[in-house]
Amino acid sequence: ARAAAGQLARAGRPAKDRALKAAAAALRAGQDTLLAANAADLEASPDLSPAFRDRLVLNPARIAAMAQGLEDVAALPDPVGHVLAEWTRPNGLVMRRVAQPLGVIGMIYESRPNVTADAAALCLKAGSAVLLRGGSEGARSSDAIHACIAAGLREAGLPEAAVQMAPSQDRAFVGAMLRASGLIDLIIPRGGKGLVKRVLEEARVPVLAHAEGLNHTYIHAAANPTMAREILANAKMRRTGVCGATETLLIDAAIAPELLPLLVADLAALGCGFKGDERARSILPALPVATEADFGTEWLDALLNIKVVDGLDSALAHIRRFGSEHTDAIVTEDAAVATSFLNGLDSAVGMWNASTQFCDGGEFGFGAEIGIATGRLHARGPVGLEQLCTYRYHVIGTGQVRA
Repeated sequence: ARAAAGQLARAGRPAKDRALKAAAAALRAGQDTLLAANAADLEASPDLSPAFRDRLVLNPARIAAMAQGLEDVAALPDPVGHVLAEWTRPNGLVMRRVAQPLGVIGMIYESRPNVTADAAALCLKAGSAVLLRGGSEGARSSDAIHACIAAGLREAGLPEAAVQMAPSQDRAFVGAMLRASGLIDLIIPRGGKGLVKRVLEEARVPVLAHAEGLNHTYIHAAANPTMAREILANAKMRRTGVCGATETLLIDAAIAPELLPLLVADLAALGCGFKGDERARSILPALPVATEADFGTEWLDALLNIKVVDGLDSALAHIRRFGSEHTDAIVTEDAAVATSFLNGLDSAVGMWNASTQFCDGGEFGFGAEIGIATGRLHARGPVGLEQLCTYRYHVIGTGQVRA
């Protein structure tokens, strides 16, 4: 991988784009093989939860989306060599900050086979080699996708070692990756709280952490009721098993008596269940009780927490206490309140009058993503090409010597 990373760093955009387009064609041509591999994965794991199964499933539409994602990444500008900043010193030296590849990236993820394609595409375009270690439940699917990526690399004359699947599903191999200081330059975990916790505790390699999606939609007193109903239904129920799904509804007390019954009725018709705080249950007594533990749970399922709040400060306090700094949204027609909400968040992504399910690299125009980064590192939000590069400096002179 390190040797391949050196070749990729010098490869021009045409070769990388050719590899991505050829891999996309291989995905489309190999649809039957991919579906058969996925069916075998699903058959081998019959006891998966509905949310886990949804993340694992491949179908023609998802395969087409993976292929399109590779082509979308190919269409993006090459980040490698991009001049991020330039200035001239009084002595005439020109200073340039230039984007460069990270080197070798280790990607550890659970059972979403599309991550195999997304990670390969983004790392390849960003000039880095990647070692992929997917979840055992999706191993056959990931291997079949990887074969398509390898075919694209061969067609473009790029080293196949630029994108590798881990040779073992043994948990010990993950430990070896986490200790591979000097061999792997960055680890990116994408999965549940348990996986991220292990990576952060054991890693001797820098980590770009992916957070759980304990996301909130706050419906402010000045919200358009029709808009609020449409946004919440989408934010919760479009796909309940993705990290951008809303897990908790916060609604202002001033509008809750009239609007909350409508919101609950909308979601119930879509198959959603609920857990409500005391004030929500005073409006809808049939709601099951929400505990503090519930408000701290990422359900990834058709279940929504509900809390009635007393305005913006109350909503932000709840988000700071229970949120995961992933994605939080406000629905309001009051621009000043919306600005205060967005500025008051610690979250990687804040949204105004939009569904939290738009937190996705493809929707951001990144072509794909390999996680949602949180914390205080250089990258926050969907991780795309820009976030997979570091930088160095080029100094251009005309013969200057230092006194």
